[in-house]
Amino acid sequence: MTNIRGLLPLLLGGLLFLSNAAYAAWPTSVDGQPLPSLAPMLKRATPAVVNISTRTQIQEAEHPLLRDPFFRYFFDIPNQPRRRETSSLGSGVIVDARRGYILTNNHVIDKADEIMVTLSDGRHLSAKLVGADPESDIAVIKVEADNLTELPVADSSQLQVGDFVVAIGNPFGLGQTVTSGIISALGRSGLGIEGYEDFIQTDASINPGNSGGALVNLRGELIGINTAILAPSGGNVGIGFAIPSNMATSIMTALIEHGEIRRGLLGVTIQDLTPELAQAFGLTRSHGAVITGVQPDSPAAKAKLEPGDVVLAINDRPVRNSMDVRNAIGMQQIGDKVEIEVLHKGETVVRVARIAEPKISREDGKKVHPKLSGTMLSDTEPNARVQGVRVEKIHTASYAYRAGLRPGDVIVMANRERVGNLRELKAVVSGSAELLLNVQRENGSFFLLLR
Repeated sequence: MTNIRGLLPLLLGGLLFLSNAAYAAWPTSVDGQPLPSLAPMLKRATPAVVNISTRTQIQEAEHPLLRDPFFRYFFDIPNQPRRRETSSLGSGVIVDARRGYILTNNHVIDKADEIMVTLSDGRHLSAKLVGADPESDIAVIKVEADNLTELPVADSSQLQVGDFVVAIGNPFGLGQTVTSGIISALGRSGLGIEGYEDFIQTDASINPGNSGGALVNLRGELIGINTAILAPSGGNVGIGFAIPSNMATSIMTALIEHGEIRRGLLGVTIQDLTPELAQAFGLTRSHGAVITGVQPDSPAAKAKLEPGDVVLAINDRPVRNSMDVRNAIGMQQIGDKVEIEVLHKGETVVRVARIAEPKISREDGKKVHPKLSGTMLSDTEPNARVQGVRVEKIHTASYAYRAGLRPGDVIVMANRERVGNLRELKAVVSGSAELLLNVQRENGSFFLLLR
């Protein structure tokens, strides 16, 4: 019998020799053509991707005693509010070299007192904010400089799952970094990351600091703005999200023209078309959105949309669920015309509506309930992510403020009943001695008892 143990060193030595020989013979070209490389494309694209740094002055909360002038005088405490400075890093994309416009994420520059841009050639430029839209997480900033490089913008509606992509940004403040991958999915929504979601999902590594950077195709064209990652373990797990270029540039145009997004009203309430609803309606399809209500004298009512209509497409773009309808309408400006394809009583028809300016009710909280004295309340925007009653203003000496209510809070339930507007809140709390409010604040919610 052959001694296998004695042959093992010889076999390993042979494999090592073959491996070294294979590396030595690895071709640099095939049939006279160089091997594929992303380097030529990146040489054109990377100068258009910039690093963004911000500085923000934050006034720190003070103990109530420190607000007393006598207390300050007695203990010789300077009569100046305590402040601290914070900084953040992100990325941006030059999309208009002539005018110096740069696309980035709203959360990169949010509340910044100073915005600095660093170009790939090492120049440091001061930037000013043109406009921002927190609901879509898009912002536009502007620099004054010559010899800028812009990134051409591709039509993101033509993307397909499996397309190769490259992410360019400034992760962890390391400087410009490039990662590659493919498009994993399209039209991701309902993630709760932003108010309006229609994300490109990619496995190209996106890390903190990449926000606002470019997602490009292999031609070096902008197809998305990197904005978020799904990171249950705190690091990159191959699930990143980018805002499609069509959505980003549409918002950018409105921000440049108006400085803000002027979202309008269609006047419908909707819900997903589930298989059970489809069966009840006698439909063979299970994708779409069902209109459950139409506001009187709204654009939807004037367009003859009715409860029970199933929305199939908006402006020729197919609708899969209620989030698609919300996104499509949310991207329209006041006065825009939209074509809505619906299934109406078994027949496919196209309704035309013109987006109108929303009429938002406002009222002194005292008129709603005595416990809400000192507040100014309003209906939330029609396209807001959370529907309810918004606290616009509140006096710091009011009972509601001492109980914990703050400006920007949204009341979504009162006395255990859902409220979507001021009218519903007044009806629910009428005659009650105390209030149990369910309040939405940023990404969290809590109960407040006013008695």
